Amino acid sequence: MKQNRGIILSVIMLPIACVMALPFYYVLVNTLKTQQETAANPLALPSTLDFDNYVQVLTTMPILQSFLNTLYVTVFSIALMLLIGSMAAFGVLIGKGRFATAIGVMLVVAFIVPGQATLIPLYHMLAGLQLVDSLNGLILMYSCGSIFCYFLIIGYMRSLPSELFEAARIDGAGPFRVYWSVVLPLIRPILATVGVFQTMWVWNDFITPNVFINSPDKQTLVLQVYTAVGQFTTDWPAFMTLSLIVLIPMVIFFILAQRQIVSGLASGSVK
Repeated sequence: MKQNRGIILSVIMLPIACVMALPFYYVLVNTLKTQQETAANPLALPSTLDFDNYVQVLTTMPILQSFLNTLYVTVFSIALMLLIGSMAAFGVLIGKGRFATAIGVMLVVAFIVPGQATLIPLYHMLAGLQLVDSLNGLILMYSCGSIFCYFLIIGYMRSLPSELFEAARIDGAGPFRVYWSVVLPLIRPILATVGVFQTMWVWNDFITPNVFINSPDKQTLVLQVYTAVGQFTTDWPAFMTLSLIVLIPMVIFFILAQRQIVSGLASGSVK
């Protein structure tokens, strides 16, 4: 019975997977074609393997600089989000007064407010701090994603036995020592899961860098794709090549990190 169910599931899922993979196939095959071949039949396989589009994009666009900018912003943003989100979750969880309750309510309200509605006041705040058109300012903006991390992490923390915290306190550990030595090792699965989700968000985000970054040498990879819309308006193979170059790091990252996503969610459900 289980074998038949697995066969039926495969029959259903394989066509769906092919449909989902069609856009990636469309982009990939057209990076190896000339403009004439793309216009003639965009879904056909290339007649020859032509890598001129990759050479053109890599030599005319500052891909390496944009990659380093994106990597810098992503790494430090994720580190800040996980640190702030986990510390806030721990503080609200162990807090037993009205202050902790009020902070929890404020975080709920902040999570409900859409980020786009706060772009103008945030821009004025960063302008006052002279952090507009700055990668550090961009990191500060992304640290607001700590609220999302907080909600996922506190749900996981609530499943931890409170006796562990009490035992650490009896041994003389302060709140920070309990957080650092007891809580952090236990919540690694959910930290990895949240980190993967937030990494994909920061890496692929367009709105925030488009609003707060102006200098070409500080652009992220997604902004490079947006800039190329005008530069490669009629050269679609070159534009798709740039899009594929930007997409590849996240595809590799997701393939390598999907075990962390599954294990983190599974650990939370088992606890």
